This record gives sequence, C-alpha cells and structure tokens, in this order.
Amino acid sequence: MDGERAVSFKDVYLPEVLFEFHHTGVSNAAIRVVAIDPITKTEVTMVGAPGYGDETLKRLAARKLAYVIARRQREKRRK
Repeated sequence: MDGERAVSFKDVYLPEVLFEFHHTGVSNAAIRVVAIDPITKTEVTMVGAPGYGDETLKRLAARKLAYVIARRQREKRRK
C-alpha cells in the first residue's frame, strides 16, 4: 500500500445514521434492521434477536455500515 495505512471501519465518521426496524418471523422472533448513511447513500441490512434491545442492534448495524463504507473506500484506493 505504499506506506499508507488501510482504512478501517473505525476510521469512518458517521454523523447521522437512519434506522428502520421490522419485526419478522413467527411471533416476531427476529428483528430486521436497516441502517442507512444519508451522505453516501449506503444501506446495510442485518437480522438480530429482539432480546438484544434496540440500542445494541443499532450499534451493530452502524458498525456493519461503517465496515461496508470502509471497504468501498479501500477498493477505490486500489483503482
């Protein structure tokens, strides 16, 4: 990488993330969480157990969103 440090999900700044929660499955056995970065218009989806709570699911979805954005930034640098 010519001395440049790789972009990590920890390097991604997300000033705003939009979340959507959808209860799915039999007896609402799972929650589908969509996290959207309105700046880059990047969207990720994950499924979690309702027992984790909304804040934990938001944190995990935002982390996945940051990972996807970082991966795209790494791919752009390689080109």
